This record gives sequence, structure tokens and C-alpha cells, in this order.
Amino acid sequence: MSAHLSLDPSVVRWSAPADERGERPVLLLLHGYGSDENDLFGLVPYLPAEYVVASVRAPLAPPWPMPGASWYPIEGLDGRDPDAVTSAAHAVLAFVRTAVGDRPVGLLGFSQGGAVALQTLRLAPDAVSFAVVIAGYAAGGELAGDAVLAERRPPVFWGRGAADDVIPPHLVDMTAQWLPTHSDLSGRVYPGLTHSISQAELDDVRAFLDARLSDRVAAAGS
Repeated sequence: MSAHLSLDPSVVRWSAPADERGERPVLLLLHGYGSDENDLFGLVPYLPAEYVVASVRAPLAPPWPMPGASWYPIEGLDGRDPDAVTSAAHAVLAFVRTAVGDRPVGLLGFSQGGAVALQTLRLAPDAVSFAVVIAGYAAGGELAGDAVLAERRPPVFWGRGAADDVIPPHLVDMTAQWLPTHSDLSGRVYPGLTHSISQAELDDVRAFLDARLSDRVAAAGS
């Protein structure tokens, strides 16, 4: 896989035009396998209006006839290469530095997008202030930022369905062990929920994002 993936800025969906973004906090949405930038953008009405939301399109095309885009290849349920997740995370980080600048950004990802969100946080703890992982997981291996995360414990929300049979159990188990030692974790398992998102989870995500806004206000006043 190429280590030089890039995101197409022409297909990014923004919740506000450039002249209305100012210094508002930015929340980047990373969709799941076979989807595109339009999918998670539908969450915008459920998210705090204080955020400028940018929904991006993953850089790869999944095998035909799967529609949409993907962040990394999946060869069977166990074929998730951590190096491929890292390549996608580098592309996200490059976009953040180009389109957002030096301001920390929050990431919200579903499934593959959740894995990439965490991997981006691991690559650049100074560039990502928090992550929301919905039906996703932490990729294996070790990255340079892991020691920083273990010390700083940035806020992470991890939600998944109890009936989700898409993410392999060993990756769920690994994530359940890794996140508490590398983040200030808010986690919840939703009974009966499959590989999707529910209103209860949206309510929890909203509360998590509101708390990050409160953190921002507190930091500015200190």
C-alpha cells in the first residue's frame, strides 16, 4: 500500500463557509467502509453548533462492486493491517495541517473511520485534542505517540453495539485493554445494537462533545 495517500479537499463537506469559521473548534468526521463524506454529515444537526464540522472522503476505492470509499483494505474479517491504518492516518493528519492549521482538532469516526481517528491521535497527540470512536477499534502495534498518550490521557469516547459482529472480538478485546491506559476513556456498550449508531449513542456523543467545549472554555480562562 502507498504511504502517500491524500484526501481530496474538493469533496469535503463543511458545516460553515470559510468566512464563518473563525476560531471555532473543528470536528472532523471520518466515515466507514464503503461510504463517503455525505454519510456522517447527516449527524451535524445532532452535534453542538459551536463546532465547525468537516466531513471528508477516504482516499481509497473498495473492490468492485462495493460503492463509496475506504480508508484501508479489508481482506476478510481478520485482514486489517495496522500499517495500512497508519497510512490513512497520515493522510488525515496532512489534511488537518493544511485545512485546519495549528489548532487542535477533534475527530469523530465510524468503524474504519474510528480506527483511523485513534491512529491519527497516536501519530500526533499535539494535533488532535480528542477522539470519538463509534463501532471502531484501536489498531495494534506501537507508535511514537503512545508514550505521550499514556502520560496525558486525552479524552476518548468509545461506543459500540453489543450485537456488533463486524469488528473481530480480538480487536474489541485489545481496544478494551489499550484505551484505558492511553486515554481518559468514556465508553459504553449498547445492548442490542448492531454495527450502527443509535439515538442513545448520539446522546452520549453529544454530551461528550459538550464536555470538550466546557474544557475549552475552562482552559481559556485559566
